[in-house]
Amino acid sequence: MTISDTRTRWIALLVLCLGDLMIVLDTTIVNVALPSIREDLGFTESSLAWVVNAYLLTFGGFLLLGGRLGDLFGQRRLFLLGIGLFTAASVACGLAGSQGVLVVARAVQGVGGAVVSAVALSLMMILFTEPAERARAMGVFGFVAAGGGSVGVLLGGLLTDALTWHWVFLVNVPVGIAVAAATLVILPPTPVQGGDTRLDIPGAVTVTASLVIAVYAIVNANNVGWGSGRTLGLLAVSAALLTAFVLIESRVRAPLVPLRLFRLRSIVVANVVGVLWAAAMFAWFFLSALYLQLVLGYSPMEVGLAFLPGNLIMAAFSIGLSARLVMRFGIKRPLVLGMLLVALGLLLFARAPVDGSFVIDVLPAMVVLGFGVGIAFNPVLLVAMSEVEPQESGLASGVVNTAFMMGGALGLAVLASLAAARTEALSDEGPLDALVGGYDAAFVVGALFAAAAAVVAAVLIRRGASVTSPEGQGLPEEPGEPQAAAALD
Repeated sequence: MTISDTRTRWIALLVLCLGDLMIVLDTTIVNVALPSIREDLGFTESSLAWVVNAYLLTFGGFLLLGGRLGDLFGQRRLFLLGIGLFTAASVACGLAGSQGVLVVARAVQGVGGAVVSAVALSLMMILFTEPAERARAMGVFGFVAAGGGSVGVLLGGLLTDALTWHWVFLVNVPVGIAVAAATLVILPPTPVQGGDTRLDIPGAVTVTASLVIAVYAIVNANNVGWGSGRTLGLLAVSAALLTAFVLIESRVRAPLVPLRLFRLRSIVVANVVGVLWAAAMFAWFFLSALYLQLVLGYSPMEVGLAFLPGNLIMAAFSIGLSARLVMRFGIKRPLVLGMLLVALGLLLFARAPVDGSFVIDVLPAMVVLGFGVGIAFNPVLLVAMSEVEPQESGLASGVVNTAFMMGGALGLAVLASLAAARTEALSDEGPLDALVGGYDAAFVVGALFAAAAAVVAAVLIRRGASVTSPEGQGLPEEPGEPQAAAALD
């Protein structure tokens, strides 16, 4: 797959970003509409969680399989399949008149979203092979992935207030159709992997089942208890299936995930950083939104607007400045700096009081977090794909996306449990004081996650490991600078 015209490549990137944005938005746009969905379809408090959980389960479970299918049968073909599946499921969600239809359609949305997420990054890596261009393209892609969640909060509030909850799903339909049409016109077919194209069915079944069960156990642990037999039993089953998967992959001729992939230092670092970072990011997106709504009394629209300064800063860094930092200083230093800024931003939120004001207690944290995420997202994606062969780029993308997904699910569950426990312990101090106390504790732990990601990056990303394109090009040296400045540090 080659596009020689630079302008066409960037248009193709916008198409990929629009498709991925649809998927990212759906993780948060629905949250604002949940009260309306509950009232309209008669969900109970506990059953309403399945509107979110059904999507998370299949999304997290099918990322690896989606990436591998893209490598085997062509990334463009799988991208179109994922967009079509997601769009059709969005129609079903928007027209749903019963709880069962909505939950099943959300699960199908998750499958389509997993396929799109797994192959979109791979397609971008194929489109942009020149290191400087790739760094800039990765910044644009990273901004969409990082900023889409907070945009979803704003859009969800707008659609639910102005129209009905149905439109948080139906808005995907024209976008999905446009993305599919543009993909057919702009993106040429991607080559199908040569050699053995058999799919490792036992490996696919065991790893998908393991991920689905793990996500199910995590997202329900707050309700049934982390130490309950049900939670521990499910996690044990997931671990057993994962062990079986590793054994299968070590013996089959055409494994779903070649275990040698995990000998690549870049993949290991990207996955560890991804898990820690996703856990910290959920502290920002979800806990700060809860603080703004439940403590400061913001409307859904006002919550979305409160995220706008951070989004604008992320845009500035992701679209241009982050790529320049990578070209000038390599990957290590921007990634470490970004993670430390994320930790600082969360600590600023941890000091926000019950009677906080936007200018003093919210805006500084949003600004610092915008700088941190904007600086770091591009480098962590570059680390993930830096040593991967082109024919395994979809798989590597699926592995990294899975790490983000599992880190986010686990981080949210841990932070929500911690906040709830701390709030209960402070119940004598009044409802709002107790609530803020719970959020403060969770923000501090989220900051520790980000700081740990910075430490991992500082220790494990080695000097001199160059970021290469599939053709083996390294990042160009700055005039007068040693090669290490253009490497993973």
